Amino acid sequence: MAMADNGNEARPAAAGGQQSLSVVAQYVKDLSFESPGAPQSVRARAGAPSINIGVNVQSRPVQNGEIEVELKIDAQAREGESVLFAIELVYGGLFRLTNITAENVPLVAMIQCPQLLFPFARQIIADASRNGGFPPLLIDPIDFVQLYRQRVAQMSAGQRGANA
Repeated sequence: MAMADNGNEARPAAAGGQQSLSVVAQYVKDLSFESPGAPQSVRARAGAPSINIGVNVQSRPVQNGEIEVELKIDAQAREGESVLFAIELVYGGLFRLTNITAENVPLVAMIQCPQLLFPFARQIIADASRNGGFPPLLIDPIDFVQLYRQRVAQMSAGQRGANA
């Protein structure tokens, strides 16, 4: 999971101001479906293919307390060495942050925003695989809190290694 530094663009929390996160827009930035072995790859098979899924979240400030968050999902179904299908999706959202402190912006951007985007991205992936002649690929829910913690741990380890 990649993380952009975007903590300084949020509006400062006003004394007693209500914190809020609102969705300004959601959109597909990039969508690719490939089935290199078609039509053979869409035939019935005895076993289930192996499925590999990668998830990446990036955010960046836009303007006036708004941030853009991109949820990138790469999914690939393989049977042995053959790729049955590959789907790449970048699903974006524009979010308005009101009275969110600068230190909380990364948490909102890397956890709450992708949690809001995920159900829509999941449906797009399922529809793409079904429209490609395969059963719908229903991705299990993603623990964005755990992904964020892993990213922070990786960054801390990288800084400790750089200082050694």
